[in-house]
Amino acid sequence: MRYVVIMAGGAGTRLWPLSRNGMPKQLLTLIDGKSLLRIAYERVAGAVPDEQILVCAGAAYLDVVAKELPEIPAANLLGEPVGRDSLNAVAWPAAVLVARDPDAVVATLTADHVIRPIPAFQAALDEAYLAAETDPLAMVTFGVVPTGPHTGFGYLKRGAQVEGLPETFVVDEFKEKPDQATAVAYVDSGDYWWNSGMFVWRAQTLLDQLKVLQPVTYEGVLELAAHPEAVERIYPTLPKNSVDFAVMEPVSHGLATAHVVAVRLPIEWYDVGGYAALAEHLPQVDGNAVEGRAVTVDSSGNVIVNRGPEAGLVAVIGLTDTVVVTAGDITLVCPKSRAEEVKRLVGSVVESAGTTYA
Repeated sequence: MRYVVIMAGGAGTRLWPLSRNGMPKQLLTLIDGKSLLRIAYERVAGAVPDEQILVCAGAAYLDVVAKELPEIPAANLLGEPVGRDSLNAVAWPAAVLVARDPDAVVATLTADHVIRPIPAFQAALDEAYLAAETDPLAMVTFGVVPTGPHTGFGYLKRGAQVEGLPETFVVDEFKEKPDQATAVAYVDSGDYWWNSGMFVWRAQTLLDQLKVLQPVTYEGVLELAAHPEAVERIYPTLPKNSVDFAVMEPVSHGLATAHVVAVRLPIEWYDVGGYAALAEHLPQVDGNAVEGRAVTVDSSGNVIVNRGPEAGLVAVIGLTDTVVVTAGDITLVCPKSRAEEVKRLVGSVVESAGTTYA
């Protein structure tokens, strides 16, 4: 049967102080009055029954996940006691699903993207399922058709079309985040797509690759599936690694038994990872992206977010291309060009003011 796993881990520190300990970005109400997690669920609702959707998230906020997604059975909410990167967030659910259904075909999707239009995404998802069902050794990813050169995304180079699947292509190689000139060359060639970080595969096929490439992880997730009550003991011992580095790239180089293909994804794709990306989804007021009570004079290109139970007024004069965020007891101000450094700032805040403000 077909399943979906929504990866909802990660702290989202580039959206601090909106995103805090116990309330990561995917659970924040950010766009159209909904959380990114809720948006991710609604994107796949109907593609598979609710009882075949799993969510892998931090154990500390699993109760919030349950409230956001009351449709999902409690047994399908997997709580990570600590973050161990993306490899374990996909491997653990795969082991759980194989124990339930040895023929499980699973789509592993992210909870921190905005994807439009949904019908185009669901059509690509259906073809990806079909690719994995047709070829048991296919590990399917999605190649987002670039709208322009972007240095913040990894890329994949597409090869020949897969027979019988008009939107599915062999992946010749993965590429790391490029510099600007290289990104321009990739997009101009027409042979490169953005690497979406979403996958479809037979759960057993993933485990078979892990047995060859990451045997410690393989043994660990099998033990987890057999003994879920021991998650707090086992999970922190799993090697920390990304699924791209640990599995997808080695498989694409022929180092295991499977092979990688990509389904073309011609959609609008937004990684809402930081304030510059969030600004694209906020109301525009006098040339500024604004949420909450704010007054601006002679200011433009700013991102102003003012939220909290006792939010007052933010007043700005003569600012350009600046991020101003108030959230409870914290105010963040930085140039928009340095908004990606907020994660680094959080480290300094913890050192000087303690974890209360993290």
